[in-house]
Amino acid sequence: MGTRKKRQRQENLWYGGELATGPGHPFYTRLNEVFDAAGFDSFCETECAGFYHHKLGRPSLPPGQYFRVMMIGFFEGLDSERGIAWRLADSLTLRQFLSIGLDESTPDHVTISRTRRLIDAETHQRIFSWVLEGLALSGLIKGKTIGVDSTTLEANAAMKSIVRRDTGESYMEYLKRLAEAEGIEAKDAAALLRMDRKRKKKTSNEDWKNPIDEEAEITKLKDGRTALAYKAENAVDMETGAIVAVTTHGGAAADTTTVTGTVIEAGVAVAELMNVEPAEGQSGVHPEGVQEVVADKGYHSNDVLVGLAELEVRSYIAEPDRGPRNWDERETEKQAVYDNRRRIRGNRGKRLQRQRGERIERNFAHQFDTGGLDRLYVRGLDNVHKKFLLQAAACNLALLMRSLYGAGKPRAAHEGVIELFFAFLALMKAFDARWVPQSANLGDLDHLLCRSKYSRLDSWPTSKNGGLDTGCAFR
Repeated sequence: MGTRKKRQRQENLWYGGELATGPGHPFYTRLNEVFDAAGFDSFCETECAGFYHHKLGRPSLPPGQYFRVMMIGFFEGLDSERGIAWRLADSLTLRQFLSIGLDESTPDHVTISRTRRLIDAETHQRIFSWVLEGLALSGLIKGKTIGVDSTTLEANAAMKSIVRRDTGESYMEYLKRLAEAEGIEAKDAAALLRMDRKRKKKTSNEDWKNPIDEEAEITKLKDGRTALAYKAENAVDMETGAIVAVTTHGGAAADTTTVTGTVIEAGVAVAELMNVEPAEGQSGVHPEGVQEVVADKGYHSNDVLVGLAELEVRSYIAEPDRGPRNWDERETEKQAVYDNRRRIRGNRGKRLQRQRGERIERNFAHQFDTGGLDRLYVRGLDNVHKKFLLQAAACNLALLMRSLYGAGKPRAAHEGVIELFFAFLALMKAFDARWVPQSANLGDLDHLLCRSKYSRLDSWPTSKNGGLDTGCAFR
């Protein structure tokens, strides 16, 4: 197995000024410092030792390097392993982050995908738990109140390729058989499609599958399209925004059938972190574990509320307007629904529902919109779950880096430096010219300020005493 220690090389003894070098990005330098301080590479190599041979085989991708590569997709907003491989080959900064020399080849997408298939989902789960432990050490896991929400992502399979589960015939062959049975003459595909538009139809997952990805399910996406998809469900700490559990399902799985399993996963994850001693001055995990669950109205059902009550977890699930209900011989369900209704109408319930957008929806935006996972390029529930786990782990690392250094992504760190630079330029121009070196061209400062959120110096906010409010760049 290739390890990080074996890949470390002594620097050349001669002057290497002709070699291309780059200063690197401070975000990745600090992230490597966090990894090295916590022993990330040794942990990954210990957990993945069973998937590697010590000597035989082609040179492998070291485990710590593989997990870094997969997290780069989140930090750089790349959606596929092929895109990650192209970015690695093009960036000196990422070479430094992965400890790859200029005379070494970066891993191609085939090596990355093969390594992902080689390492099982349980090992990916342990890497996710390792990141959670790091958050608990920094006091970023409380675990008392969790919020649950889900989203669907389009699978790497096309609807036009679906086949019948019973006969194996394609959709067009199925339409042709229906036309012949009804005595309709349909000579070409256009006629068959016209017939299909007129008939009542339901494309059921019990009847249809995609032979390329049989675990993807037909469902309606959030943009209204019908497609093959998978569903990602997250359990998020409502106090800090950390993702404590990730579950993966077929795209057609109902929220009411998956929420209990996700809550149990979150409860197990929080229970494993109770013995972690946080850093000095930080509060630890709630000693009683998960006590409250927050969700939207899509999770509201009698069975869900009764199940959460049996788990001794208080529910704050928004209730849809169902009108008058009949509770004859359903006293247990009635009590669970009424208790939940009383809680969501209280001040705490209303506050938790307002926080859902900040804690849960924002995480989905970080993971799937700016994080480069708005659709899937892997197939199979197992591979999709691995992608979701590492994406959530990278999102948690961003939360940790934000608490330590003020920036959770390389782009955020870069934008913070730009804002600081423009604030300094504005402050420079506010002073008298004698305070500025003769070589400075004050007339060009307005042009530089155009890149900031204030287009010109005269539109910059002023303070109470009439001077420039330079602190506005930091708000």
